[in-house]
Formats: sequence, structure tokens, C-alpha cells
Amino acid sequence: METTTAALPRRYLWWLAGTRASAVGDAALTTALGWAAGAHGAAAAGLVLTAVTVPRTALLLLGGAVADRFGARRTALLGDTAMLAVVLALAAVDRTAGSTPWTLLGFALLLGTVDAFQLPASGALPRLLVAPDQLPRALALRQAGGQAAVLLGAPAGAFLVAGTGLAGAAVADAATFLAVLAVTLPLRVAQERTGGGLPAGMANGLRAVRTSRTLRAALALAAVAAAGVLPAVALLGPLLVRAHGWGAGAAGLLAGGQALGMLGVSLVAARRGVLRRTGHGAALGLGAAGLGTAGLALAPSPAWAAAAGVAVGAGSSAFACHLGPLVLAGAPATHLGRVQALLALVQSAALTAANPGWGALAGAFGPRVVLLGCALLTGAAAVAAVRVLRGPSVAGGWGGG
Repeated sequence: METTTAALPRRYLWWLAGTRASAVGDAALTTALGWAAGAHGAAAAGLVLTAVTVPRTALLLLGGAVADRFGARRTALLGDTAMLAVVLALAAVDRTAGSTPWTLLGFALLLGTVDAFQLPASGALPRLLVAPDQLPRALALRQAGGQAAVLLGAPAGAFLVAGTGLAGAAVADAATFLAVLAVTLPLRVAQERTGGGLPAGMANGLRAVRTSRTLRAALALAAVAAAGVLPAVALLGPLLVRAHGWGAGAAGLLAGGQALGMLGVSLVAARRGVLRRTGHGAALGLGAAGLGTAGLALAPSPAWAAAAGVAVGAGSSAFACHLGPLVLAGAPATHLGRVQALLALVQSAALTAANPGWGALAGAFGPRVVLLGCALLTGAAAVAAVRVLRGPSVAGGWGGG
């Protein structure tokens, strides 16, 4: 077996630390924003949080085209600067005039809009900051940091909004954007840029994926995984807990098990790398997630459900750790931002379509039956991963032939 253990570049580690700190701040602000909107009613809270995701999803491909046209580093810097301005304005408005449903809605739309440009640029930067054989470990470490940020951000947001209000959470988030700017400004990266207009650039991004068998297959698998794996714990898990009458603590235990599985596998991949044969690694991850989902459906107790959650989290993380480097390394050098945008877009669209569908089916047939359906879908995707990703391999991987 071969493994790559060379240390990741220091500039990447500093940049990663800054962006993960910002992810904690963003998660805290999301919690605080939802809490502030909830004071105006459940409908207002749902509308405000939806207002973040709608422009982000709608403008992702444009954001990717901008990153490829003007450079990922420059676009990320402009995005972080814009985010800093927005959250400081939010803090000022909340502190001086108070937050109304309309001001919260407006700021949510602004946050989602800037996110659409910042996310593809930030997603492209790892390929520009590390050597090709280090990319799997670099992305795994980024994924682990993102999961840790989610775990830390939600309670931090609750603590901040309880002690200092929405304005305090916004100021804390602003401080993390200063940290990101401090580590991104000194970066010097060489990136091939595209010319022409942005509409043509967006069309070229779609064409680049359509003409690449590997990228087509990877994005299709990402969509299926998002539809089959992500709702298992987030949506169907709580419904199953309610159906069993286990109580809210069991739902928390299930979510914690999933987070533990995701974080553990990401950290192992960051240290050891991933399987060289991408199809095998992706299939193993999806297979484990499918088995975990089936185990969750049949769990006789909260402890068994938590163990199934660990399997779901570990499997989904293993899948992402293999697919992420394949997509980023397989993207044309001139299309990094657009391919990252399309990856995020297909996952978001699949999850948005799947959640109401699975929810309706769970209402009709019960969450256990729907969880078994998710397990079958995920298992089918695991078989497909071996077939459609048979050729590509990940540089710096180990084992797998």
C-alpha cells in the first residue's frame, strides 16, 4: 500500500484555519438569525432562512463563472469583504433600530447573494494551494473542519444571541471574516482565467461537465447521494424517533452519531489519504451509508439508532472524501469555479426536491418504510459508483489496486 504523508503547505493550513473560523461564525449567525426571525412567528422564521438559500442556489453558476473570469482568490476576497460589510450593517441596524421581519428578510437575501459568489471561489482554491497528490487529504481536512464548524457554530450562536442579541452574533461573525481576509490577502496563486462574457462562461461550464464522462457521472452520483443519504438523519430520523415515542434526546443522539461518523472518517482521510480507486472508495462509502440507513429503519432502541447514525455519517463522509478530489482534479483548469458551483447546485437541487417528497411518503407509509427506500436508492448508487467511476483514480491515494 502507498500513502502520501508529506505535510500540507503552511499557507493552505493558515487559509483553512481562517475559513473554518468563518464557517463557525456563519453557523452561529444562522442560528441567531433564525432565533431573531422566530420572534415574529414561525412563518417569518421559515421565510428568512429560505431567503438565504434561494439567491445562493439561483446565482451559484454565475458565481462560478465570475471566479473563473476574474480569479478565485480575487473573487473570494471580494466576497469576504462584502460579507464583512453586510454583517456589520446587520449589527448596526439591529442595535439602533431593531430588526423587523422585512429587515431580516433583506439581510438574508444579501447574505445568500454574496454566498453564491464566495462559495465557488473558496471551493476552487484548494487545487491552487496544494500539490495534486495532496488534494485528497487537503479536502478531507477541509471537510472535517466544516463539520466541526457546524457542531460548534450552533451552540455558539445560541449563546451569543442569548447574551448579546443578534447584533452580537453579527459582530462575532464579522471578526471571523477579518481573519479570513488576513490569511487570504497574502496568498499568491497562479490560475488560468477565461475570457468572454459571463453568460457564455456559464454555458461553457455546463458544456465542460456535459462533455466529460467522469464529471457527468460524479455530479449525478452526488445528486443521488444528496437525495438518498442527507434526508435520512436530518428529516426522517426525527420522524422515526417521534413514531417510536423515544423523545427529543434520541433525536439529538442520532444527530450526534452522524456527526461523529462524519468527523472521524474525515480526520482519518486527512491523515492517511483515500483509496486510489475512486469508484471503489465512493461505492464503499455509499454502501456503508445505505447499510446505516437500513439499520436506522430497523433500530429497536435509541442506542441502535445512534449507532446507525454513525454508519450513515461515516459512509457519507467516505463518499465525499473520494468524490471531492475527483471532481476538483478532473475539472479543466479554466473551469474550477464553475464545476464547483455545479457540484453544489446539483446537491442543493436534489435535496430540495427530495425533502418534501420523502416527507409526504413518510406521512403516508411511515418513516421506517421510507428509510428502507432511501437505503435501496443509496445501495443502487453504490453499485453504479463502481461501474461509472471504474476508470478514474485519485492521485495520492493508497491501496485499491
